Amino acid sequence: MRLLLIEDDADLREGLHFSFAGDGHEVAWAETKRQGIAEIRKGIYDVILLDCNLPDGTGFELCREVRPFCSVPILMLTARDTEMDEILALELGVDDFLSKPFSLGVLKARMKRLLNGRERQEQIASGDLTVDQIAGKAYRNGDEISLSRLEYRLLLYLMENKNHVLSKEQILSHIWDKDGKYVDPNTLSVNIRRLRAKVEEDASFPKRIKTVHGMGYLWREE
Repeated sequence: MRLLLIEDDADLREGLHFSFAGDGHEVAWAETKRQGIAEIRKGIYDVILLDCNLPDGTGFELCREVRPFCSVPILMLTARDTEMDEILALELGVDDFLSKPFSLGVLKARMKRLLNGRERQEQIASGDLTVDQIAGKAYRNGDEISLSRLEYRLLLYLMENKNHVLSKEQILSHIWDKDGKYVDPNTLSVNIRRLRAKVEEDASFPKRIKTVHGMGYLWREE
């Protein structure tokens, strides 16, 4: 398991790091919202432990910013045990919520449940299309679709966020611009056109990958 710990309490952070690393997991950490978002953009983590209060913002704000491009399970840690906080966290895309102080055993059990739930989602289906995230392949009616690496990542990102509009900036940032390098916006439209040719019945009249003018694209699932 690759774990990202976003926590500004040095003692707690070091204790959790020691425990999870001792279990054989890869553990990285960040102590601010800005650092946390930078790590999340790398896209290499299986689960995120997120403190509610950070020096430069809140865990709620971080969730609001990253959920458009990140589907990694998030478990929020907070010293504020209120119903409204928990409701807000869940509405913003937090997968689980644990109040401090907490039992390390309970924390690990919650994380195991999140990871097991994610494993059950290793295949994403929409109509006659299926994406196998373990194999890194896409299928249509059981037949493999020949996709480039970028086309596969674009298809997966769209299907993970089906029926939700993704802005061009979000897609460029998630698929191409993780290292902060400039990307020509035309790159997106070119790859959208190529992907439509492979997944649409008629690419001239797309029914799956819809253009939302002035906003971006969405994967339409009836």
